[in-house]
Amino acid sequence: MSEDSQSPLQKFVDKLRNSRDFTISLLIHVILVSVFGGTVLFQAVQEPPDFEGGGEGFVGSSEAVAAPPPQTQVMPPTQDISVMATPVNTSTVTAITTTATSPMNFNMSQMVMAPPAPPAPTAMAAPKPVAPAAGPGMQMSAADASAIKAFTTGWGKGSGSGSGTRNREFEFVAYIGQYGGVNSGWDSTISTVGDTKGVINNGSLPNLLAYMSTRSKNKVKTNYDKVKAIKLDSQELFSVKPPFIFLTGSKDFRLTDAEVENLRKYVRLGGAIWGDASVPGRNSRFDLAFRREMKRVIPDKDKDWEELPKNHPLYDARQAYFPEVIAVPPGINFYKEPVYALKIYGEVAIIYTANDYGDMWQFGLLPDGKIDARVNEKGKYVALNDFLWKNNIRNIYLRNISEASLDTSYKFGTNLVLHLLTRWDSKVKSAPSL
Repeated sequence: MSEDSQSPLQKFVDKLRNSRDFTISLLIHVILVSVFGGTVLFQAVQEPPDFEGGGEGFVGSSEAVAAPPPQTQVMPPTQDISVMATPVNTSTVTAITTTATSPMNFNMSQMVMAPPAPPAPTAMAAPKPVAPAAGPGMQMSAADASAIKAFTTGWGKGSGSGSGTRNREFEFVAYIGQYGGVNSGWDSTISTVGDTKGVINNGSLPNLLAYMSTRSKNKVKTNYDKVKAIKLDSQELFSVKPPFIFLTGSKDFRLTDAEVENLRKYVRLGGAIWGDASVPGRNSRFDLAFRREMKRVIPDKDKDWEELPKNHPLYDARQAYFPEVIAVPPGINFYKEPVYALKIYGEVAIIYTANDYGDMWQFGLLPDGKIDARVNEKGKYVALNDFLWKNNIRNIYLRNISEASLDTSYKFGTNLVLHLLTRWDSKVKSAPSL
């Protein structure tokens, strides 16, 4: 039979017979692929994922591995994902599980972060020891009582027990406290008229003391014509023995160590510091400075500034010189801050009025309660701040300036001064004697 007459099937069989080597080779490749191809693919699937191992990966590992390549996709910071490595007994492959919920049911939870490591301690100089400030809880010793009695006895005559201040006579000298340089603001509410040889005869403290002497018919002898400035480190405090030092201002200030030590000795002997801010309200520069610096004078860490309660002797009508004023009156611009104090042995040592009564007392009052607009031979006001009066500042920037409001503030100031004069009476009388 010729090749042309063969069927296509016969021709294919003949080719297979003639291509025996090709057929064998083909079969061998099929067998090899069938046997080994599955194994290679299975082993490739068991390779650990790229993000396993190392401190930067999601799954911890104890083996040292190379750092992973930089991530091209940042995980959302709000998603809370925790991954655990769970050993599987039937395989060496590490199983990966996650507690992350599906995006449809996702609830954001707070991330728990380790607190930052505290800074390394640095060496600090030991603080300078400070003598105890005789806090209100301390028992007054016989020596302290004797020293306070010697310092305060000359201020008043007669007993103050149950008789009130109107039945007694007093005499004292008061000072304006001078601190800092010429522009510190210590003299912000006082002035002088004429050649006074250092005497301050106009403004807050002189006008208040003049009012007290006039209204008491000089039973309270204030020596208002002898008011002077005194430096806070002066030893004159212990020879003249003023019942209080009046501090005012509108600026920040800092006391020297010598001033602090001198004032601490002064208040421990029975003197008082009266601060009156010439900018009303809290958090002015003077307000912050006065509170801060006075805490240096009385550095009792267990005691801070306290508001005088409504039942304090300052507000007791039985003891007040003007019993009709037994509450804090409004000051400049109607500020009505409480009276604050730092105490020694339970009595006021430092008192603070933040309502700017000092600027109210730059307007003097006559005995009949009218504003004192008298002038001297040179045409200068003797009891008024010329600038405040002529420029009508009292109606623009200093509100609450009227004869009635001024009279109430003067009466309150009188009650405060009389309290400072008498506050030690009962303590010294009941204290143990030497």
